[in-house]
Amino acid sequence: MIDRDDNEEPVLRTIVADDDPLVRRLIRDTLQRADVTVIADASTGREAVELALFYRPDVVVMDFMMPEMDGIEATRRIYEHDPSIRVVLLTGAGDDALGLRGLRAGAAGYLSKEVELDSLPRALRGALDGEAAISRRLAMQLVEQYRATPRGGAGMRPVRSPLTDREWEVLDLLGSGTTTDGIARELVLSSETVRSHMKNVYRKLGVNSREDAVQAASRLRAVSGYVA
Repeated sequence: MIDRDDNEEPVLRTIVADDDPLVRRLIRDTLQRADVTVIADASTGREAVELALFYRPDVVVMDFMMPEMDGIEATRRIYEHDPSIRVVLLTGAGDDALGLRGLRAGAAGYLSKEVELDSLPRALRGALDGEAAISRRLAMQLVEQYRATPRGGAGMRPVRSPLTDREWEVLDLLGSGTTTDGIARELVLSSETVRSHMKNVYRKLGVNSREDAVQAASRLRAVSGYVA
């Protein structure tokens, strides 16, 4: 989606999503001064999803607090439909737990609005190139969680994953050898519901057995990294 020229800066296409029109204008002006193309802007989370899936931008700058649908849910829906679209969440609160939720939903970055806006274009280009647009403090928190992770990553969720949190709970119990009825008792679900989750896990991971699902989960954790 990004156009490159040997003699020019890559063309970066973005959508700005924020319910405050003044903030949208400020971000738009900042990005355009840095030769970042803003192709559309959205005032609600639902609109952000619709515009992102229509225009297929390189990056979406997404406010967390949005009407109709919050930024994390909007990020999740964009990621589920097109993982190639990078989403960088912005918030007025420096809440690392919120940032981790955003990363788990599929965001490529999480930044506070307190960050110098002039650094935003660089963060967006980095996200497109595969870099995490996160603060050093959040990066250290991820490092600490990684160090504390049990062998095999059981109980941890990949930063970017097609599975829901509930499906990961089922998958972790599968990996420990728990039977279907045992999973149902552990998670206080019906056996039928557990079987439905297992079918979804197999389908999303492209596998046909418990053993293959556990191995696929280990590979996904190794490639993506994970958060609690």
